[in-house]
Amino acid sequence: MTPDSAKLKNAPTVAPRASRDYVLQKIQPALLGLMDGSVSTLAPIFAAAGLTGRPINAFFVGLAASLGAAISMGLSEALSDDGSVTGRGGPVRRGVITGVATGIGGMLHTLPFLLPHLSIALNVAYAVVACELIAIAFIRYRFMGGKLLNTIVQVVIGGAIVFGIGVWLGRIGAN
Repeated sequence: MTPDSAKLKNAPTVAPRASRDYVLQKIQPALLGLMDGSVSTLAPIFAAAGLTGRPINAFFVGLAASLGAAISMGLSEALSDDGSVTGRGGPVRRGVITGVATGIGGMLHTLPFLLPHLSIALNVAYAVVACELIAIAFIRYRFMGGKLLNTIVQVVIGGAIVFGIGVWLGRIGAN
């Protein structure tokens, strides 16, 4: 094996254009939305649960936060660029993908608060949050590369910080 062939063998592979476009135009906006919806709604939902002690109040806070974040993120993504310079695709499609994914990310851990007992709702929501964060880390790893353990640690630590703030503020406010 010549030195040049060894370099080629170890060189990173470039994804085919269609695959790269799919990641840029669909996966990345969806991942952005899921991450934002999942993480940005944690603090308000868990703070509301702690402050009021009523799951239905946390549900409505989560619903409002999820819908508000979905609209905000969808508009932000749609207005960020028209795709002509970055190759990220049409702004309306990206905005819709990001907005819908943000709403889904926020609502997944909001739905348990429809359960009438706070302790059960909280335990189910904790499990949903853990599953969300691991799923986001896996999607990020699958399409963006890197080491799976590093990705899980990064996503889970970010989510845990926001989650902890919500629980902490809920406890402070309730006392």
